[in-house]
Parts: sequence; structure tokens; C-alpha cells
Amino acid sequence: MSPGPDLRDRQLAAGRSGAETTMVKRVLERRAERHAETDEGTTATVAVMLRVLPTPEAWLVFENPRLVAELEPRIVPGVLEGLTLSPHEARQKLEQDYRPVVFTDDLELIRQLREADPARRPFVVYVSELDGSRERTVGLEAGADECIGRRASEREFQARIAIARRVAELESVLRITLDENRKLSAIDDLTRVGSRRFFAKQFPREVERASRYGRALSLILCDIDNFKSINDSHGHAGGDDILRQFGPRLQRLLRSKVDWVARLGGEEFAVVLPEVEFTKALEVARKLRALIAQDAFNVQGRRLAVSASFGVCGFDRVPAQERALPERMLKIADAALYRSKRDGRNRVTGVNGLGDTPAARP
Repeated sequence: MSPGPDLRDRQLAAGRSGAETTMVKRVLERRAERHAETDEGTTATVAVMLRVLPTPEAWLVFENPRLVAELEPRIVPGVLEGLTLSPHEARQKLEQDYRPVVFTDDLELIRQLREADPARRPFVVYVSELDGSRERTVGLEAGADECIGRRASEREFQARIAIARRVAELESVLRITLDENRKLSAIDDLTRVGSRRFFAKQFPREVERASRYGRALSLILCDIDNFKSINDSHGHAGGDDILRQFGPRLQRLLRSKVDWVARLGGEEFAVVLPEVEFTKALEVARKLRALIAQDAFNVQGRRLAVSASFGVCGFDRVPAQERALPERMLKIADAALYRSKRDGRNRVTGVNGLGDTPAARP
């Protein structure tokens, strides 16, 4: 038996939906096919980038004013940040602004968006008066990425919003990656943790995010003790053996895809703890110190005891509009690390906020 007209319409709509999917979706699908086992370090750094992005913005552009009144309250703050525009206003802003998501009932606007610069095309959701296959097909043929009827259930509507947000966030990460010399050198080749460049880009974003929402944030710097002597005694190959094990060992006690580690250079590492207050960060640093010291490292087929010194700068609530705060936190943590070195190594020193009095702890 051949499929009925409605089924054929749905099959046609589904096919066109797949054809009109965004660049990010296609890239991710092809990568998933080629790389079933994704590099863990890359996955972690992408997770960090996604978490610190601002809430994606959306245009609500409707010819029918009733749709604005109905749908505006359904855009939950924190999921998408909506901006209501008339079709005329949207057309004027097309050349100046980029918005990752557009909800509209204007088919002509959708066609114009599809004809725009490919690098600036938003994710478009067509909102139709009726929730039928014919309406969805018309929207998809015009160039929409998703279609939904105005009378769709709240559950379906929020699911569509969630899809739009995920695509917008992934496109933002891809855009950042492309803008930063087409290749983000995010992973340190030797240690497989974040690189110095990744830290320089992402830590200010962590500070800005914590400041925006008034949340806690802590930074731990650590440095392998007597590393020059290790290199002198065991050669650079021996030093590299320690570095390869050091980064992953730090990550053992950290929250997956939330806390993150970066190698700043040589034998110095940074540990970033989002939404972790100062006292808790000191506790984490003490546990990391013990974890490094308690188990010997494998160095050129031999076991070698290694220790590290730690400096902590943490905020229970990151202040807003504090000038050059990322740089100041880095300097404070570095000074605390130097204090740990000066006081005998293999210890933790911390500073609460921007205070000048470090608290040293073994």
C-alpha cells in the first residue's frame, strides 16, 4: 500500500528539514561518524566554552501581533533572551546585527535570512497558524530550520526552544573557534590539559560569567617543586614523563566538564573552580597537594617522589565591575604560590578575594 498524502507530506518535510539543517549540525554529525571516540581533552574544553557563553539571543518577529502576546511569555529568561521586533525593524537590523535564533511567521523574512551572508545566518523557527504537515513544508521550503504550530503544547514548544538554544550555542563555539585563527590551540600537546592560550581566552570569560551572576569563583596555581633538579637528574625526557602524568592527576579530584586545568608553561598549572568559594578551594588545593605527593611518578621506568606548591585566590561572590579582575586574580594566586615556595614548598597558600594577607597551610 502506498503512503497517504499526509504521510508523504510528512516524509517530504522531514527530508527537507534534514537538508536545511545548519552548518554546525552537519559538521557535528560528520565528526560523530568519523570519530566514535572523541578526544577527552577536546570534549572538556568545548564543555567549558559552552558553559561560559552568554544566554543566546533571539528575535521574535511576527506579522500577527497575537503571536507576540502568546509566545513572548513562553521564552524563559536564562534559556533564550528575546527581543521583539516588527518585520520592518528586523529587516533594518539584518545588516548590522547577528542573532543566533529567530522566531517568525514571516515567510518572506525567512527567505531573506537564507539569502544573507552564510556566516551570519541565524537559526530560524517558523511559527505557523496551523500545526499541519502542509504548513511545516511551506516553512521548510522557505528556509526555516524548525517549524512549530502556535497551538503546540508547552512541552513541545520548550523542546523546540531547547533545540534552538543548543544549536545557537554550538554555532557560537564554532564562530569563536573560527575567529581565533581558524584553529583553537586549546589542548597542551604534552599534558592533554588546556593550553596557555586556552587559559588566556577562557579564564576572563569565567570571571565575567561569575561577575554577571554574582557567583563564586576560585583560581589555583600550582608548580612542581624542584623541577629543574629533576630535569638535570633524569633529563628532559624524565621531566616530560612527570608532566604527562601531572595534569591528569590534578583532574582526578575535579568535577568533570565544570572544573578545568590548563598548563601555563613549564611546570606551572592553573586549576579553575567555577562556583567554588574560597574555603572550599583551599580544601581542594590541599587534597591536590596530597594526591601529588602521596604516589610516586613513573619516570623512565623508575618510581620518583614528586611534590608541588599551590597558591589560591578565591571569591565567595565575584564583584561586579571590578577592573582587570582576571589579571588581578592571577597575580594574587601567583604571589600566594611564591609564598608557598618560599616557606618550604609542598604546601598551600591562599588569599580570600583581593585581600593582601595570604593564609599559608601545609
